[in-house]
Amino acid sequence: MPKVALLNVEGNQVGEIELNDAVFGIEPNESVVHEAVVMQMASWRQGTHCTKSRGEVRGGGRKPWRQKGTGRARVGTSRSPLWRGGAIIFGPKPREYSYSIPKKKRRLALKSVLSSKVAENDIIVLDTLNFDQPKTKEMVKVLNALNVDAKALVVTAEVDENVMKSARNIEGVTPVAAASINVYDVLAHNKLIITKDAIAKVEEVLA
Repeated sequence: MPKVALLNVEGNQVGEIELNDAVFGIEPNESVVHEAVVMQMASWRQGTHCTKSRGEVRGGGRKPWRQKGTGRARVGTSRSPLWRGGAIIFGPKPREYSYSIPKKKRRLALKSVLSSKVAENDIIVLDTLNFDQPKTKEMVKVLNALNVDAKALVVTAEVDENVMKSARNIEGVTPVAAASINVYDVLAHNKLIITKDAIAKVEEVLA
């Protein structure tokens, strides 16, 4: 089982913690991770784009000129897709882009990115992380103590309003609860800061 240092909010080591091999020690599967990220990004698309077809575009009821004898091409409406201001052929319509991949693949992708963070020493485990009240200055002090100067994902066991509000205004720092951890967020941040209780929650679901 991989072992990592257990730190406090002052950045001092207070022990070690063993991580579950089945979650934090597997061989990362890049193709499954790619599938999971594409699926997640597809679900963010609003799909509200819309163009008008021949039946929806306004105007064009009168035939612009007679059928024969003018020397010009025959045309039945000024709203033809060939004309400026006309309809759009096979244009986009409102649609849902989200889709799903099997649960086993989603879990494998999450375990893969968590294992890669451990392998690259980009995971920081804290014994506790809580504040008496929301204070961005306190969160900045914790990050400085941990020598974190890059994008960081802060994971707590439950939704902690004080931690969430203290971290959300810091550029590059994203606070989430263990139940909301996902593949894209883990990949998009350089460091993973996670509490001991959050690790237990993640292992409970994924192990």
